[in-house]
Amino acid sequence: MLELDAPDRFVELDPQGMLSSIAGLPQQCEDGWNEIQDVKLPDEYRQARQVVIVGIGGSAIGGDLLRTLLIQECPIPIAVHRDYVLPAFVDHSTLVVVCSYSGNTEEAMLGFDSALQRGARLISITTGGELERRTRKQGLPLCLYHYETQPRAALGYSLMFLLGVVQCLGLVSDKSADVAEAVAVMRRWQAEIKESVPTAENAAKQLALKLYRRLPVVYAAEHLSEVARRWKGQFNENSKSWGVFDVLPELNHNSVVGYPLPPDLSGLAHVLMLTSSLNHPRVLLRFNITSELLQRHGYAYDVIEARGKCTLAQMLSTVHLGDYVSYYLAMLNGVNPWSIGNIEFVKERLGRPETEA
Repeated sequence: MLELDAPDRFVELDPQGMLSSIAGLPQQCEDGWNEIQDVKLPDEYRQARQVVIVGIGGSAIGGDLLRTLLIQECPIPIAVHRDYVLPAFVDHSTLVVVCSYSGNTEEAMLGFDSALQRGARLISITTGGELERRTRKQGLPLCLYHYETQPRAALGYSLMFLLGVVQCLGLVSDKSADVAEAVAVMRRWQAEIKESVPTAENAAKQLALKLYRRLPVVYAAEHLSEVARRWKGQFNENSKSWGVFDVLPELNHNSVVGYPLPPDLSGLAHVLMLTSSLNHPRVLLRFNITSELLQRHGYAYDVIEARGKCTLAQMLSTVHLGDYVSYYLAMLNGVNPWSIGNIEFVKERLGRPETEA
């Protein structure tokens, strides 16, 4: 097991520099927000009656976060679509935003072609590839960025570009102050959990040690629900570990009934509850009651309080913490946090030459 207080050795497992990409999230958000302010969209796009964000894997998580961020403000519904066939309701009144880091993801490209055939209002967010080529050929709006990393580590760009698009269309108020707060909160928290901070003072390293050889189970609610999904995905891809996420209040209506079995699971699973001062009072009560049930059934758990005043700051700061935890767990597991071997295996078997989402 690699010693977490010997960060000079991290490069042995991380030669491509995933740690640098994780540390760069605050700057990514700042840069992405500044770049998207120049976006120009056709006036008729303002007439859309729903938004569908098409993406998969690391290219879709920005859409998940956007949906939960704006659910109480955006006057039209936002949906995230992770599949081959678009929903039947997608038509000329739908704004379809196709997100693909590589620009070659098959699910995203099929979504683009289908949306085009149905006359939907289309926008593409990508670094290039076939998606850029087809978007330019059709003369459609293209939000292009350049950031060399794995797609999941380009979240700052994908989320900020999506937020900038909906703001440009007049669907939400100006989010500049919220973005500034989110960046500041992430930077302050990063100062406490970066690799040079020793384990005794580093909450991210301490959590990683608790999760070593355990099954991470992440609980959250409301605006942090999709942050829990992000944590789960980062445990999968960075740490090469199983992970589970669940949301309240729904999990109180099913998951808690399954706590007794299998009997050995209580010694393996470790629950992380992502809570917020902005949570509904009844949700906070449910977290407390769920804690009682976890204790009764012998499950270890930790409560993690989101930081920041606004919703965006709480979401992104908690994402940032989870990224660091997953990285330190990768170091403990002795794995390369950059590699995606099993994803590449699937793509080879599918016979498709695309890169990750």
